[in-house]
Amino acid sequence: MFRHTFQSGFLSIFYSLGSEPLQLWSVKTEQSDDDNVISHVECVKDTMITSNVLELLSNNIASTYITCPPLDQRSLGIKLPYLVFLVKNLEDRYVSFEVQLVDDKQQTRRFRASNFQLETRVQPLICTMPLRLEPGWNQMVLDLADLTKRAYGTSYSETSRVTIHANCRLRRVFFTDRLYSEDDMPPEFKLFLPVDKSS
Repeated sequence: MFRHTFQSGFLSIFYSLGSEPLQLWSVKTEQSDDDNVISHVECVKDTMITSNVLELLSNNIASTYITCPPLDQRSLGIKLPYLVFLVKNLEDRYVSFEVQLVDDKQQTRRFRASNFQLETRVQPLICTMPLRLEPGWNQMVLDLADLTKRAYGTSYSETSRVTIHANCRLRRVFFTDRLYSEDDMPPEFKLFLPVDKSS
């Protein structure tokens, strides 16, 4: 998908304020006649940041997710090693983020970070890791090169797929070529939280 695109700096794959935020994604929700089943992926207004965001909400995180590229396409082909999520923690709900990548041995590896995972487990094709998010909005950064080296002793080549399972709210998902300080980031890649004028 991006393999033949020049990749440097910042490369966004999701922005909630874009004209078609899910253009590069497939959406999966659970279809049920049971009124107790909650499963939706929709744009909502977040009062904390006073902005439209994407909300993924479900009783069953396995059945409600978005994945990029769309399921009928093979690979993102993104070589930038840092993956950043601007994500809101919906407290008391499970959430899971999954990244599929290819290493220098041409092995496909998956990394899954979940707030219900208690310890890191490395298996030949998947590494599952615990995830701790602060209440409210977070900037979550995955250093894909470091994760690949630590888990498998190999080098990161490229990301082929990103999957985000319920339950969370998303503002933006993007890749970078290096870690950037807040001052060096373009304004549209920052998460602006309102200033409390009462303090």
